[in-house]
Amino acid sequence: MSPFRFGLERVRELRAHDEDRAREEFAASLNRRARGAAMLQAAQDLIEQARDGRRTTSGPVSAQDLLSQQMWLERLERHRDSAARELDKSDTELTQRRGELNEARQKREVLERLKERRRDEHAAENARRQGAALDEMALSAHLRKTAGGR
Repeated sequence: MSPFRFGLERVRELRAHDEDRAREEFAASLNRRARGAAMLQAAQDLIEQARDGRRTTSGPVSAQDLLSQQMWLERLERHRDSAARELDKSDTELTQRRGELNEARQKREVLERLKERRRDEHAAENARRQGAALDEMALSAHLRKTAGGR
């Protein structure tokens, strides 16, 4: 009985490595997206705090204070808009990485299925050979027995 050897094992290993790399890149993109979402939420929270601070101010407020509050609010809004753009980029990258991961997984799975099919064919061929060898031994034993009995 000969041992099973898959001729494309090196290619299968490379595909598995490519899938692992794609999985790592997808995870990194997922982390970047989560950080981006947290930054956007933090920027939104700062804007809400700034707006609430303007509303709770009691007493007269100078024009300079109003102007500085407005400038601060505008700066926070620009920061939020920037965070939103970064989150959109992260979403796009995440979608791309997910596609790359799926493609790498499919390529590896094709070779895994081929390997299993070839392993099954190899096992069937070995079983056929063993059966033929056993049949040959049984026939030889039968012929010796019948030839010796005459």
